[in-house]
This record gives sequence, structure tokens and C-alpha cells, in this order.
Amino acid sequence: MIHFHYIIRKPASIVPMMALLWIFFTGCHENKRPDLDSPDKGTIHISVDESFQPVIDSQIMVYEALHPGTKIIADYKPEAECFKDLIKDSTKMIIVTRGLTPVEEQYYKDSISVSPTWAKIAYDAIAVIVNINSPDSIFHKGELKSILDGSAASNLTAVFDGLKETSTIRYVMDSVLRGKPFDQKRVFAEKNSEAVINYVANHQNAIGFVGVSWIGNPEDTTQMSFLTKVKIASVECNCPEDALVKPYQANIMLGRYPFTRSLFYIIKEQYNGLASGFAHFMQFEKGQLIFRRSYLMPAILPNYVRDAELRSN
Repeated sequence: MIHFHYIIRKPASIVPMMALLWIFFTGCHENKRPDLDSPDKGTIHISVDESFQPVIDSQIMVYEALHPGTKIIADYKPEAECFKDLIKDSTKMIIVTRGLTPVEEQYYKDSISVSPTWAKIAYDAIAVIVNINSPDSIFHKGELKSILDGSAASNLTAVFDGLKETSTIRYVMDSVLRGKPFDQKRVFAEKNSEAVINYVANHQNAIGFVGVSWIGNPEDTTQMSFLTKVKIASVECNCPEDALVKPYQANIMLGRYPFTRSLFYIIKEQYNGLASGFAHFMQFEKGQLIFRRSYLMPAILPNYVRDAELRSN
């Protein structure tokens, strides 16, 4: 048995520790004010990368059930729009696929006099999907790159959840195309992940790129209905052996699936409010188990890979 235990911590120093203590004690005092929300009451708006709508909907549903006096209103949109929302007074938290750069930290500090904090909460994968009747369901990374940049003689077209400002597009441009442009005749956009799935379901020569939480959960009836129309392709493994893998949890955890990314929350709350309560919920056991059930990999909860044997009678 191999035991993996991921713990995400920011570098410690005495200054951040003093700042955290100040926030804790002043937060306890401020939460006595009736105009402030708390982990147990109030309403907040958050902005979330649309790639993660299924799993964040589940997180919110469970949190609100455990805290009946709360309401978390999630606006799902492209990742770049989430970062723009962070400057708005009405947005207490964003959920995206990266933390802040030092330049962004300074920008938000100068603009809203707050230094946002963030943490990694899960690992995700970008699934490659094809039509249920497609003869192509196995791809090498070089083959996908040549389809996307137009250098391959192929009749396949690629569809994304938008051609700019989405985390999926940013990931593919950085990690697959490595700076080369998309072939505009072969690559195009639908408005969101569900529309990508529906397009691929109706076009046999299309391949789509979506977050695995939209398509990988066999316990979700909606996703099971998707899998009657599309199938998840196998992709060249990130491993020494010549293998093909799908975005299953073990392949995400072991780094075998090539298209993986992280999921972060970023909050700008300076008191112990509802955004902080929801962030802590996603970091601890109940929230981490929801990520696991949604076929992402928890970033903090211990994860296990167990050896198994198939025996014939």
C-alpha cells in the first residue's frame, strides 16, 4: 500500500503569524456586529471558475444544509472574470485554478487595502471527450498538439468552453501548445462546459476539453446521461512505460494523467465571516470528501492507493 498525504501550507514567518492572530481576535469581536455575516449566518456572493460548477454546487449544498442560516450565491464564469470580481466589494471569495502572483497581491493590496489569502484545496484533470460513435478515442500528446495548432492532416475539430479567459484554454495554451497559436479554422468555442459536451455529442468528428468534475462522476445521474452520448478518451501517460490513461483519481494523484491542475480558493475577508467558514469547510474532512466523491483528488485529506488482485473462481 502506498500512502500519500498532501498538506498545503504557505511559508511561515512571525509577521504573517501576528497578522493571523490579529485577524482572529478582531474577527471574533467584529462578528458581534449584526451587519456582518458569520460562518453560521448571512449571505455572500462568490465567483467560481465555470469548469468546477458541479463540485462547487455540491459543496455549497452541503454547507448550507449544515448551516441553515447561510446562503452562498455562486456566479460561474471564466477564470479571468473571477479575478476581476475579486476587486468588487460584493465578491468575498473566488475559486480558481491558481493563486496570486506577487504583482497581483500588490495590486489588490493597493486597490482594496486588503491582502487576499489563498490555499490549494483539490487537484483536477482536463478530460478529453469524443462522440460515443467516434473511432478515435486514443490520443498521444503530440497528436493533440498537432490537431490544435493545425499541423496535422486531420478532420477532427476541437471545442472549448470559450476561446479566451477560461482556465481550460490557459492550461492548454501553456502546457500543450506551449505558446503556439490555435488553428482558428479547427478550434472554436461553446459558451460553457455543458455546451461543449452537447456539441461533441452531436458531432462525430469533434473532440472536447472539459473539467473532469463535469464528466467523471459515475454517481451523478446527469453525468451518466452525458456518458450515453460521449466517451472519455485515453491519453498518453506521463510515465516511463508506453501506456494510455484516463483521468481517474489514481492517475491524477500519481501524476500519470498528463493534463492535471490545482484548485484554489482566494478570499479577501478580514474577519471570521461566511467566506472564511466556507473556505475552512472545503479544507477539512467533509469538504475534502465531497471533492473525492466528485472524482477530483483532495489536496489535504490523506489519499491511498491499494493494490488489488483479480481472482477467478
